[in-house]
Amino acid sequence: MRVTWDQVFAWRLRRQFVAPRAKAGAVEIVERLCGVQAQVTSAAETAVALRRSTGEPGAVVDALADRALVKTWAMRGTLHALTPGHAAAALSLMAATRIWEKPSWTKNFGPTPEDVTALVKAVGEILDGTVLTRDELVTALVAEPRFHPLEQQLRSGWGALLKPLAWQGALCHGPAQGNTVTFTSPSHLIPAWPGIPDADAAAPDFIAAYLGAYGPATPESFDAWLTRGNLKKTTVRRWFSELGDRLTEVEVEGRTGYLLTEHVDELAAIKPTPSVHLLGSFDQYVLGPGTSDTALLPKEHRPKVSRAAGWISPLVLVNGRIAGTWETTGDELAVTMFDDAPPPRSELEREASHVARALGQSKPTVRIA
Repeated sequence: MRVTWDQVFAWRLRRQFVAPRAKAGAVEIVERLCGVQAQVTSAAETAVALRRSTGEPGAVVDALADRALVKTWAMRGTLHALTPGHAAAALSLMAATRIWEKPSWTKNFGPTPEDVTALVKAVGEILDGTVLTRDELVTALVAEPRFHPLEQQLRSGWGALLKPLAWQGALCHGPAQGNTVTFTSPSHLIPAWPGIPDADAAAPDFIAAYLGAYGPATPESFDAWLTRGNLKKTTVRRWFSELGDRLTEVEVEGRTGYLLTEHVDELAAIKPTPSVHLLGSFDQYVLGPGTSDTALLPKEHRPKVSRAAGWISPLVLVNGRIAGTWETTGDELAVTMFDDAPPPRSELEREASHVARALGQSKPTVRIA
């Protein structure tokens, strides 16, 4: 099967509830996207709000409070809000990297694989049936002399030592206490928590979910999105192969990837139409395929989107391609187009209304930077 990138981007816009926007709630949108990055809570809220046809920000926080979503360190070791089923699958596949057993990890962060095993057991016991702040959790941990040398790392806001514990199901973020982070066990937070499945059991449906939003894609792009390429290539390729007839190989202007067979006819029939959309920072539209995908984001413009300290800029999409960035400053929405492209002002004005609703602000004046 052969299609064009214009068809692929039009299909992704539809599948990801960008065009048209959805009447769906936050949980359905988060599930379709395989999670939303929540290192910055406002970015997760914006990602969902900009995909809804109505509604103010706050839907993600409400779903977390209702325990319909869980917040934990998942893809690429970053905080995400996910549905419980997708969280369990993502954690299983992250744990399959065994990254904490690599000498480079011990060199950078301190604990040995044996330390991590002990931490998993200790944290599981401490958080059994309770919710603790980071300070309370670490204080309980370092009461055991073995963990004294790890105290500084355990208290770090980056959570490097806590991530392998999350991937093995020992902890996740608990209910918010103002600006104070709390931790609990997923089984305590989510009444129907399925537990961490075996990776071979988790992979098929999670790969299918990924392809349902970001296909056509390769095993390599899936692994880059999930673990930054830390899974064994042979393992990921085997998982794709075992999906068998559920997948169809698709050629997109000389590049091949896989799509769910159930979506083949839909992609083949789609008729791209001119469109302009604004999406927020850390949006899954670019994180799914990755900022290195030159069909989506020209190589020369990548530094404008993937910036210092891991910051991902808000996106201007023209016909599904990333064609610029934007930011709000006071009562202005400043748009920077790539390659001095002519700004589609009327469409940007329309999109500014959706941005205002998503951010809970009054409509800004559009300024072309």
